[in-house]
Amino acid sequence: MSTVELSAADFEQTITGNEMVLVDFWASWCGPCRMFAPIFAAASDQHTDIVFAKVDTEAEQELAAAARITSIPTLMAFKGGSLVFSQPGALPAQALEQVIEAVRGLDLAKAREDARSA
Repeated sequence: MSTVELSAADFEQTITGNEMVLVDFWASWCGPCRMFAPIFAAASDQHTDIVFAKVDTEAEQELAAAARITSIPTLMAFKGGSLVFSQPGALPAQALEQVIEAVRGLDLAKAREDARSA
């Protein structure tokens, strides 16, 4: 699946309407963003069961502010509508794969239960 562009209008629906969503917050002037873009796109082709989305922080400044983006690129991972990972910086392909597998393997119900009992 190719990446999709997200805006404030469809962000919430995309996050809550899909089991797993990876979001790349980026800007066209950002060198590390341009380096990460083909890695993110290649992963989207390999993992067709995951929604890979991009948010242009220049065009969607209010959305970026609401997501508390302070550095780009920032990768966020959502599972079951919940934010489960957020990290600034361009990831190499192997690190992105590790994030994908960790999020895919995350038992969200157990994580929520563990958080309640902590």
